Amino acid sequence: MENSRLVALKKELREKGFDGYLVSRDVNILYLTGFSGASGLFVPVDGENTLYVYGVNYEQAKDEAKSCEVVLVKRDEKLEEKISKRVKASKARKLGFDELSAAFYMKLRRLLRGQARLKQKSELVWELRKVKSSHELKLMRKAAEITSKGMQVAYETIKPGLTEIEVAAEIEYAMRKKGAWGTAFETIVASGVRSAYPHGGCSEKRIRKGDIIVVDIGATYRHYRSDMTRTFIAGKPSKKQQKILEITEKAQEQAFRRVKEGVRAKTLDGAARKVIEKAGYGEYFVHGLGHGVGLEVHEPPTLNPQSKEILKAGNVVTIEPGIYIPGFGGFRVEDTVLVHKEKGERITNFDF
Repeated sequence: MENSRLVALKKELREKGFDGYLVSRDVNILYLTGFSGASGLFVPVDGENTLYVYGVNYEQAKDEAKSCEVVLVKRDEKLEEKISKRVKASKARKLGFDELSAAFYMKLRRLLRGQARLKQKSELVWELRKVKSSHELKLMRKAAEITSKGMQVAYETIKPGLTEIEVAAEIEYAMRKKGAWGTAFETIVASGVRSAYPHGGCSEKRIRKGDIIVVDIGATYRHYRSDMTRTFIAGKPSKKQQKILEITEKAQEQAFRRVKEGVRAKTLDGAARKVIEKAGYGEYFVHGLGHGVGLEVHEPPTLNPQSKEILKAGNVVTIEPGIYIPGFGGFRVEDTVLVHKEKGERITNFDF
Protein backbone atom coordinates (compact mmCIF):
# COMPACT_ATOMS: atom_id res chain seq x y z
CA MET A 1 0.00 0.00 0.00
CA GLU A 2 1.35 3.42 -0.94
CA ASN A 3 1.96 6.03 1.73
CA SER A 4 0.19 9.39 1.58
CA ARG A 5 3.30 11.22 0.35
CA LEU A 6 3.69 9.05 -2.74
CA VAL A 7 -0.04 9.33 -3.40
CA ALA A 8 0.24 13.14 -3.19
CA LEU A 9 3.26 13.19 -5.52
CA LYS A 10 1.43 11.07 -8.11
CA LYS A 11 -1.54 13.42 -7.92
CA GLU A 12 0.77 16.37 -8.65
CA LEU A 13 2.38 14.48 -11.53
CA ARG A 14 -0.98 13.76 -13.16
CA GLU A 15 -2.13 17.35 -12.81
CA LYS A 16 1.05 18.64 -14.44
CA GLY A 17 1.10 16.13 -17.29
CA PHE A 18 3.97 13.89 -16.18
CA ASP A 19 4.02 10.11 -16.57
CA GLY A 20 6.58 9.50 -13.86
CA TYR A 21 9.28 10.95 -11.64
CA LEU A 22 12.89 10.08 -10.85
CA VAL A 23 14.24 10.83 -7.38
CA SER A 24 17.97 10.87 -6.65
CA ARG A 25 18.34 13.15 -3.61
CA ASP A 26 18.71 10.98 -0.52
CA VAL A 27 16.59 13.31 1.60
CA ASN A 28 13.72 13.20 -0.92
CA ILE A 29 13.87 9.42 -1.01
CA LEU A 30 13.76 9.42 2.78
CA TYR A 31 10.72 11.71 2.73
CA LEU A 32 8.85 9.62 0.15
CA THR A 33 9.76 6.09 1.25
CA GLY A 34 11.23 6.12 4.76
CA PHE A 35 14.51 4.66 3.48
CA SER A 36 17.51 6.55 4.80
CA GLY A 37 20.29 5.26 2.56
CA ALA A 38 21.61 6.31 -0.84
CA SER A 39 19.69 5.02 -3.84
CA GLY A 40 17.45 5.96 -6.79
CA LEU A 41 13.66 5.93 -6.95
CA PHE A 42 11.29 5.68 -9.93
CA VAL A 43 7.70 6.76 -9.29
CA PRO A 44 5.36 6.04 -12.24
CA VAL A 45 1.97 7.75 -12.26
CA ASP A 46 0.42 4.30 -12.68
CA GLY A 47 2.06 1.19 -11.34
CA GLU A 48 4.49 0.12 -8.66
CA ASN A 49 7.26 2.36 -7.37
CA THR A 50 10.79 1.01 -7.73
CA LEU A 51 13.65 1.71 -5.34
CA TYR A 52 17.13 0.88 -6.66
CA VAL A 53 19.84 0.15 -4.12
CA TYR A 54 23.30 -1.36 -3.96
CA GLY A 55 24.16 -4.39 -1.87
CA VAL A 56 25.32 -2.43 1.16
CA ASN A 57 21.80 -0.98 1.57
CA TYR A 58 19.61 -3.83 0.31
CA GLU A 59 18.43 -5.34 3.59
CA GLN A 60 17.91 -1.92 5.16
CA ALA A 61 15.85 -0.78 2.18
CA LYS A 62 13.62 -3.87 2.32
CA ASP A 63 12.98 -3.14 5.98
CA GLU A 64 12.37 0.62 5.69
CA ALA A 65 10.77 1.16 2.28
CA LYS A 66 7.35 -0.46 2.49
CA SER A 67 5.76 1.34 -0.48
CA CYS A 68 8.22 0.20 -3.15
CA GLU A 69 9.62 -2.77 -4.94
CA VAL A 70 13.26 -2.88 -3.83
CA VAL A 71 15.62 -3.80 -6.68
CA LEU A 72 19.25 -4.74 -6.10
CA VAL A 73 21.82 -3.11 -8.38
CA LYS A 74 24.73 -5.54 -8.64
CA ARG A 75 28.35 -4.53 -9.02
CA ASP A 76 28.44 -5.38 -12.72
CA GLU A 77 25.19 -3.50 -13.44
CA LYS A 78 24.64 0.16 -14.23
CA LEU A 79 21.92 2.09 -12.44
CA GLU A 80 20.97 4.17 -15.49
CA GLU A 81 20.43 1.03 -17.57
CA LYS A 82 18.17 -0.57 -14.99
CA ILE A 83 16.14 2.62 -14.61
CA SER A 84 15.80 3.10 -18.38
CA LYS A 85 14.46 -0.45 -18.79
CA ARG A 86 11.85 0.17 -16.10
CA VAL A 87 10.86 3.51 -17.64
CA LYS A 88 10.48 1.94 -21.09
CA ALA A 89 8.34 -0.85 -19.63
CA SER A 90 6.06 1.76 -18.04
CA LYS A 91 5.64 3.45 -21.46
CA ALA A 92 6.27 6.82 -19.79
CA ARG A 93 6.79 9.70 -22.23
CA LYS A 94 7.43 12.64 -19.92
CA LEU A 95 9.54 12.24 -16.78
CA GLY A 96 10.25 14.75 -14.07
CA PHE A 97 13.24 14.52 -11.75
CA ASP A 98 14.56 16.29 -8.67
CA GLU A 99 18.33 16.33 -9.27
CA LEU A 100 20.65 14.36 -11.51
CA SER A 101 24.36 14.81 -12.05
CA ALA A 102 25.24 16.09 -15.51
CA ALA A 103 26.94 12.80 -16.37
CA PHE A 104 24.01 10.65 -15.21
CA TYR A 105 21.51 12.91 -16.98
CA MET A 106 23.37 12.62 -20.29
CA LYS A 107 23.61 8.82 -20.01
CA LEU A 108 19.93 8.44 -19.13
CA ARG A 109 18.81 10.86 -21.84
CA ARG A 110 20.74 8.84 -24.41
CA LEU A 111 19.18 5.57 -23.21
CA LEU A 112 15.66 7.06 -23.30
CA ARG A 113 16.04 8.89 -26.63
CA GLY A 114 12.86 8.48 -28.65
CA GLN A 115 11.05 7.06 -25.62
CA ALA A 116 10.83 9.68 -22.87
CA ARG A 117 11.74 13.32 -22.24
CA LEU A 118 13.39 14.39 -18.98
CA LYS A 119 12.51 17.62 -17.20
CA GLN A 120 13.91 18.93 -13.92
CA LYS A 121 11.03 19.60 -11.48
CA SER A 122 12.47 19.61 -7.96
CA GLU A 123 9.68 21.92 -6.79
CA LEU A 124 7.16 19.05 -6.96
CA VAL A 125 8.69 17.41 -3.89
CA TRP A 126 9.54 20.72 -2.23
CA GLU A 127 5.89 21.77 -2.31
CA LEU A 128 4.98 18.62 -0.41
CA ARG A 129 7.85 18.95 2.06
CA LYS A 130 7.21 22.61 2.91
CA VAL A 131 3.96 21.91 4.78
CA LYS A 132 4.61 19.63 7.74
CA SER A 133 2.21 16.91 8.88
CA SER A 134 1.20 16.45 12.52
CA HIS A 135 3.66 13.56 12.76
CA GLU A 136 6.49 15.65 11.37
CA LEU A 137 5.66 18.48 13.77
CA LYS A 138 5.79 16.08 16.70
CA LEU A 139 9.34 15.11 15.74
CA MET A 140 10.33 18.73 15.12
CA ARG A 141 9.00 19.80 18.51
CA LYS A 142 11.18 17.13 20.09
CA ALA A 143 14.21 18.33 18.12
CA ALA A 144 13.43 21.89 19.25
CA GLU A 145 13.08 20.81 22.88
CA ILE A 146 16.49 19.14 22.72
CA THR A 147 18.00 22.23 21.10
CA SER A 148 16.54 24.50 23.77
CA LYS A 149 18.18 22.30 26.41
CA GLY A 150 21.46 22.66 24.55
CA MET A 151 21.14 26.44 24.67
CA GLN A 152 20.51 26.35 28.40
CA VAL A 153 23.73 24.36 28.81
CA ALA A 154 25.56 26.90 26.63
CA TYR A 155 24.41 29.70 28.93
CA GLU A 156 25.47 27.76 32.03
CA THR A 157 28.84 26.73 30.56
CA ILE A 158 30.21 29.89 28.95
CA LYS A 159 32.89 31.60 30.99
CA PRO A 160 36.27 33.24 30.37
CA GLY A 161 39.08 30.76 29.89
CA LEU A 162 37.15 28.05 28.09
CA THR A 163 37.73 27.46 24.40
CA GLU A 164 34.89 27.66 21.91
CA ILE A 165 35.38 23.95 21.21
CA GLU A 166 35.01 23.10 24.89
CA VAL A 167 31.71 24.97 25.06
CA ALA A 168 30.50 23.25 21.88
CA ALA A 169 31.40 19.85 23.35
CA GLU A 170 29.25 20.46 26.43
CA ILE A 171 26.33 21.59 24.28
CA GLU A 172 26.52 18.58 21.97
CA TYR A 173 26.90 16.14 24.87
CA ALA A 174 23.82 17.60 26.58
CA MET A 175 21.76 17.31 23.39
CA ARG A 176 22.85 13.70 22.89
CA LYS A 177 21.87 12.87 26.47
CA LYS A 178 18.48 14.45 25.80
CA GLY A 179 17.93 12.15 22.83
CA ALA A 180 19.45 13.88 19.79
CA TRP A 181 20.41 11.61 16.92
CA GLY A 182 23.08 14.16 16.06
CA THR A 183 23.59 17.84 15.40
CA ALA A 184 21.56 19.52 12.67
CA PHE A 185 24.69 21.28 11.37
CA GLU A 186 28.17 22.21 12.57
CA THR A 187 27.78 23.82 15.99
CA ILE A 188 28.71 27.50 16.06
CA VAL A 189 30.35 29.02 19.13
CA ALA A 190 32.01 32.17 17.80
CA SER A 191 33.48 34.62 20.30
CA GLY A 192 35.11 38.04 20.26
CA VAL A 193 35.68 39.45 16.78
CA ARG A 194 34.89 35.98 15.40
CA SER A 195 31.26 36.52 16.39
CA ALA A 196 31.02 38.84 13.37
CA TYR A 197 31.38 35.77 11.11
CA PRO A 198 27.78 34.58 10.54
CA HIS A 199 28.97 30.98 10.05
CA GLY A 200 32.05 31.13 12.24
CA GLY A 201 32.00 27.53 13.49
CA CYS A 202 34.09 27.04 16.61
CA SER A 203 37.82 27.15 17.22
CA GLU A 204 40.53 26.78 19.84
CA LYS A 205 40.15 30.46 20.71
CA ARG A 206 39.67 31.03 24.42
CA ILE A 207 36.76 33.14 25.55
CA ARG A 208 37.79 36.38 27.25
CA LYS A 209 35.93 38.59 29.67
CA GLY A 210 33.73 41.01 27.75
CA ASP A 211 33.59 38.83 24.63
CA ILE A 212 30.45 38.62 22.54
CA ILE A 213 29.60 34.94 21.94
CA VAL A 214 27.21 33.85 19.19
CA VAL A 215 25.92 30.32 19.79
CA ASP A 216 24.05 28.75 16.86
CA ILE A 217 22.97 25.15 17.47
CA GLY A 218 20.51 22.54 16.29
CA ALA A 219 19.58 18.97 17.13
CA THR A 220 18.45 16.21 14.79
CA TYR A 221 15.76 13.85 16.05
CA ARG A 222 14.55 10.99 13.85
CA HIS A 223 15.92 12.84 10.83
CA TYR A 224 14.14 16.15 11.61
CA ARG A 225 16.08 19.25 12.54
CA SER A 226 15.86 22.46 14.52
CA ASP A 227 17.84 25.70 14.53
CA MET A 228 18.40 28.26 17.27
CA THR A 229 20.81 31.12 18.02
CA ARG A 230 21.45 33.25 21.06
CA THR A 231 24.10 35.90 21.69
CA PHE A 232 25.79 36.00 25.09
CA ILE A 233 28.33 38.31 26.71
CA ALA A 234 31.10 36.90 28.91
CA GLY A 235 30.51 39.13 31.91
CA LYS A 236 28.72 42.46 32.02
CA PRO A 237 27.89 43.86 28.55
CA SER A 238 29.10 47.28 27.50
CA LYS A 239 26.48 49.90 26.64
CA LYS A 240 27.14 49.38 22.92
CA GLN A 241 26.88 45.61 23.20
CA GLN A 242 23.63 45.85 25.14
CA LYS A 243 22.17 48.35 22.68
CA ILE A 244 22.91 46.24 19.61
CA LEU A 245 21.64 43.08 21.27
CA GLU A 246 18.36 44.82 22.12
CA ILE A 247 18.03 46.06 18.53
CA THR A 248 18.51 42.51 17.26
CA GLU A 249 15.92 41.15 19.69
CA LYS A 250 13.45 43.88 18.70
CA ALA A 251 13.98 43.10 15.02
CA GLN A 252 13.20 39.44 15.62
CA GLU A 253 10.08 40.31 17.62
CA GLN A 254 8.76 42.67 14.94
CA ALA A 255 9.04 39.92 12.33
CA PHE A 256 7.63 37.24 14.64
CA ARG A 257 4.51 39.29 15.40
CA ARG A 258 3.62 39.26 11.72
CA VAL A 259 3.88 35.50 11.22
CA LYS A 260 0.67 33.87 10.01
CA GLU A 261 -0.71 32.09 6.98
CA GLY A 262 -0.89 34.30 3.91
CA VAL A 263 1.87 36.72 4.85
CA ARG A 264 4.62 37.28 2.29
CA ALA A 265 8.04 36.04 3.36
CA LYS A 266 9.64 39.30 2.24
CA THR A 267 7.23 41.22 4.49
CA LEU A 268 8.73 39.49 7.53
CA ASP A 269 12.24 40.23 6.29
CA GLY A 270 11.27 43.86 5.75
CA ALA A 271 9.83 44.21 9.25
CA ALA A 272 13.08 43.07 10.86
CA ARG A 273 15.30 44.93 8.41
CA LYS A 274 13.43 48.19 9.04
CA VAL A 275 14.24 48.03 12.77
CA ILE A 276 17.92 47.47 12.10
CA GLU A 277 18.15 50.13 9.39
CA LYS A 278 16.36 52.70 11.54
CA ALA A 279 18.92 52.08 14.29
CA GLY A 280 21.73 52.78 11.83
CA TYR A 281 23.03 49.23 11.39
CA GLY A 282 21.37 48.25 8.10
CA GLU A 283 24.64 47.65 6.26
CA TYR A 284 25.60 45.05 8.87
CA PHE A 285 22.52 42.84 8.34
CA VAL A 286 24.15 40.80 5.60
CA HIS A 287 21.79 37.86 5.08
CA GLY A 288 18.11 37.07 4.73
CA LEU A 289 15.80 36.81 7.72
CA GLY A 290 15.43 33.06 7.66
CA HIS A 291 14.71 29.78 5.92
CA GLY A 292 12.59 26.69 6.15
CA VAL A 293 13.57 23.79 8.40
CA GLY A 294 12.63 20.11 8.27
CA LEU A 295 14.59 17.09 7.11
CA GLU A 296 17.22 19.66 6.14
CA VAL A 297 18.27 22.68 8.14
CA HIS A 298 18.08 24.95 5.09
CA GLU A 299 15.09 24.38 2.85
CA PRO A 300 12.20 26.39 1.36
CA PRO A 301 10.48 28.68 2.08
CA THR A 302 13.21 31.32 2.08
CA LEU A 303 12.67 34.61 3.93
CA ASN A 304 14.61 37.42 2.25
CA PRO A 305 13.90 40.68 0.38
CA GLN A 306 13.67 38.87 -2.98
CA SER A 307 11.47 35.98 -1.83
CA LYS A 308 8.20 35.36 -3.65
CA GLU A 309 7.02 32.84 -1.05
CA ILE A 310 3.70 33.23 0.76
CA LEU A 311 3.62 31.39 4.08
CA LYS A 312 1.18 28.56 4.71
CA ALA A 313 0.01 26.98 7.94
CA GLY A 314 2.35 24.07 8.62
CA ASN A 315 5.47 25.82 7.33
CA VAL A 316 8.35 25.77 9.79
CA VAL A 317 10.84 28.60 9.36
CA THR A 318 13.62 30.38 11.20
CA ILE A 319 13.54 34.04 12.13
CA GLU A 320 17.14 35.13 12.64
CA PRO A 321 18.06 38.79 12.19
CA GLY A 322 21.72 39.58 12.73
CA ILE A 323 24.10 42.52 12.99
CA TYR A 324 27.76 41.78 12.20
CA ILE A 325 30.32 44.54 12.67
CA PRO A 326 33.83 43.58 11.48
CA GLY A 327 36.45 44.05 14.18
CA PHE A 328 33.81 44.49 16.89
CA GLY A 329 31.52 41.48 16.89
CA GLY A 330 28.23 40.02 15.78
CA PHE A 331 24.77 39.57 17.25
CA ARG A 332 22.08 37.12 16.13
CA VAL A 333 18.86 35.92 17.72
CA GLU A 334 17.13 32.96 16.08
CA ASP A 335 14.20 30.68 16.75
CA THR A 336 12.47 27.94 14.81
CA VAL A 337 8.89 29.07 14.26
CA LEU A 338 5.75 27.15 13.27
CA VAL A 339 3.28 29.02 11.08
CA HIS A 340 -0.39 28.78 12.12
CA LYS A 341 -3.39 30.31 10.35
CA GLU A 342 -3.50 33.37 12.60
CA LYS A 343 -0.12 33.47 14.35
CA GLY A 344 3.37 32.09 14.70
CA GLU A 345 4.66 29.80 17.44
CA ARG A 346 8.24 29.60 18.62
CA ILE A 347 9.05 25.92 19.06
CA THR A 348 12.58 26.70 20.25
CA ASN A 349 12.63 28.79 23.38
CA PHE A 350 15.26 30.02 25.80
CA ASP A 351 15.27 33.26 27.76
CA PHE A 352 18.06 34.43 30.04
